[in-house]
Amino acid sequence: MLYFPPWKTVLILAVILVGFLFTLPNFVPESVRYDRDGQASAPWSFLPNQTINLGLDLQGGSHLVFQVDLDEVRQDRLNNLQDDVRSLFRRAQPILSAPPAVIDNQVVVRLTDPADMSRALERLDEINERVTAAGGQAGTANTLNIRDSGDGRTIMIEITDAELDSIRQRTVQQSISIIRRRIDGMGTTEPIIARQGDDRVLVQVPGESDPQRIIELVGTTARMTFHMVETGVDVGPDCRGRTPPGIVVYPTDDPNEPCLAVQRRALVTGEQLTNAGQSFDENGQPVVAFTFNQSGARAFGEATQTNIGRRFAVVLDDVIITAPVIRSAILGGSGIIQGNFTVRTATDLATMIGAGALPARLAPIEERTVGASQGQDSIERGQIAILIGFGLVIVFMWLAYGYFGVVSTAALITNIFLLLGALSGLQATLTLPGIAGIVLTIGMAVDANVLIYERIREEWQNGRTLASSIENGYNHALSAILDANITTFIAAAVLYMLGAGPVRGFAVTLGIGIITSVFTAFVLSRLLIATWLRVARPKKLAM
Repeated sequence: MLYFPPWKTVLILAVILVGFLFTLPNFVPESVRYDRDGQASAPWSFLPNQTINLGLDLQGGSHLVFQVDLDEVRQDRLNNLQDDVRSLFRRAQPILSAPPAVIDNQVVVRLTDPADMSRALERLDEINERVTAAGGQAGTANTLNIRDSGDGRTIMIEITDAELDSIRQRTVQQSISIIRRRIDGMGTTEPIIARQGDDRVLVQVPGESDPQRIIELVGTTARMTFHMVETGVDVGPDCRGRTPPGIVVYPTDDPNEPCLAVQRRALVTGEQLTNAGQSFDENGQPVVAFTFNQSGARAFGEATQTNIGRRFAVVLDDVIITAPVIRSAILGGSGIIQGNFTVRTATDLATMIGAGALPARLAPIEERTVGASQGQDSIERGQIAILIGFGLVIVFMWLAYGYFGVVSTAALITNIFLLLGALSGLQATLTLPGIAGIVLTIGMAVDANVLIYERIREEWQNGRTLASSIENGYNHALSAILDANITTFIAAAVLYMLGAGPVRGFAVTLGIGIITSVFTAFVLSRLLIATWLRVARPKKLAM
């Protein structure tokens, strides 16, 4: 066991060298690793140059909680239900009734002839589907509660509680997916986007000190549509003029043209976009470039081909952001949106429309900024805690185990470097609880060394030779070390899978630290002691 073939020695040293290389960028200033163009400078172009990813509590950033406006979603569902009822009654062999109306939380329709009641209920059953369960399967409950009010003429249609719960689940889940795509579009690393309760979403973005930008990026519904502008309509002095059917007035961002009348029917919608990104026009001004899918490209091409010389409006959440004149047909399925953009606002808008529209409005209800200075204080305190703990451990090990204490110190230092190198290479996030995980790892590594050395001491006191004592000490301690570390590693894995944020940060450092501490305490220290035995040839146990 104390003999290490050359290939095994080389392999151990190679692992340590790789760990040091991945750790090194954390101790080299960014100005050295990158040139003025942001490119990795030599020799960092072929060496690892990624540093440890700091979490929100260490790096600073924005912490926000959004509430999903489920009332709006329910109202939209009722409005759609109202349209569905109207369409059903207008089919072949129409059922005469007053226009369906949304009253409180139900759709009410009053029949002209009470004799049509059974036929109306039978037709309404066509839209009373099964609730879609969370996994996408059809549930057992109905989506609607359809009933006769008792007077023989009026039908009341309500959305069932099961359907409302399903809508809430889907809305919040869709919101989280879209928020994640928008935040990822910012290029941030390791944001935390998680559900809180029934209707809230937690958003934590490390490194972003402007929460207002997050609010604008996340809180904007980004429902985009393209409409033809109707220039012959009088919008009135305050944009409240009477408009003919099919025409609607939307405000603009241009103070010289505060509103425009556009056709209510959209030429294409944001759902038909396949790609959007920030670009520049021929004048060097930031713009948003977009690409339609096949159906959107065909519809947009036909609309621009037949309306050359007219204006079309790009509407974002009922606000016109630009209304250019169609100079020529746009048949390629792509185009640009011009406006008074900066690079940042164009990038944010492209990110929003590229990620898709939110299914419901999000309102920020909690806003907090963690300053970089607070994070720096946490880092400094964490460093002090690690150094103090590390120093006390070194002193204890040297006093208690002599030369073997020096070996354990070398193993501990290597353990720290391997742990930091793994965090850098994997781009795992280091949080304040993660620093606690590192300190805990140091303690576990010391425990392993103490266990090994005490077994060696027992073997020596039983009259074995020094080499035999060391070999048996390592062999007998192995099972105990593995048992303790495997159970702890399982606990860390469970914490990582079920936890979030700081809890997951703690699990990451603990899990990686267990692997590196077992390697350094059992493999590296054994190599160092075997080398010492071979070179110094001691006769007595030096502890």
